[in-house]
Amino acid sequence: MSAQPVSPVRRTRLWRTAAALAVLLGVVAYLLVQYLTSGPGAPHCTVRVQGDGDPYELTPEQAANAATISAVAASRGLPERAVTIALATSMQESGLRNINFGDRDSVGLFQQRPSQDWGTVKEIMDPVYSAGEFYRHLVKVPGYSRLPLTVAAQKVQRSGYPQAYAKHEANAALLTGALTGRSGDVLSCTVSHPVDSAGADGAAKVRERLVREFGPEVLPRPAGGSGRSATSGRSVTVPVQPDGYRTAVEGDTVQRGWQLANWALAHAGDLHIEQISYAGRTWTASDSDKGWQGSATSGGPAESVRIVTAQ
Repeated sequence: MSAQPVSPVRRTRLWRTAAALAVLLGVVAYLLVQYLTSGPGAPHCTVRVQGDGDPYELTPEQAANAATISAVAASRGLPERAVTIALATSMQESGLRNINFGDRDSVGLFQQRPSQDWGTVKEIMDPVYSAGEFYRHLVKVPGYSRLPLTVAAQKVQRSGYPQAYAKHEANAALLTGALTGRSGDVLSCTVSHPVDSAGADGAAKVRERLVREFGPEVLPRPAGGSGRSATSGRSVTVPVQPDGYRTAVEGDTVQRGWQLANWALAHAGDLHIEQISYAGRTWTASDSDKGWQGSATSGGPAESVRIVTAQ
């Protein structure tokens, strides 16, 4: 007797089951990697709470993605509220992880869908692009900065669970204060030591990433003649306020300095950074467990942030 053909309905059910199983296996594999790389003693980042309260802890991967989200907002001159909305959204959608799986065809930090005109998979998997797309949609929401966070996020995401964003608001606001520089040196990160070499072009990679995330105005034009920004060997000196740069808080150079310093700290692992200095405070990879050291009143320059990559 010949085999009966599989009906279209059954074929669809089998396909959906296989797709769901593939996503489940992807999640399990990802969580296993996260467990192995974020266990006791693994590199981690902490945002210190000023006053009473537990610190907010996150992995270097999460910190780097959050710093990119914040930097893209700065490049567009957006307020802190936009950063908080974006961070809370990514916390809910992906746990601040740039994942290549999700519901249906959703991928990336914000679980954006290629089928819904968010871009190609390759584009969405680029944190700079995906953050930019989130903000592009957010600024079209009238009065978004005055709306409840859940409402503003839902206007962009069209989620089936809009109230879920609310539970991340407090941590997102805390992280925003650190990454915009408003809260100063509250961010600390540990890294594995010795740090892998950044290579001969390590400083150039830092400059390239700065420009890509903050925009070209983050560094003076080479022909500007200001002498306030330089790449020398393994180090990059970044001016706090180069000519023409747009900041969310006009004139607040100290906040801007800590924004740049904390951005570098959040990216210390992936950019192989050995040392960061700003305003008399220094973070060193070899003593990363001690956080920022030195005194803010020790006379260090507040006009620039110095980033040194590993040899």
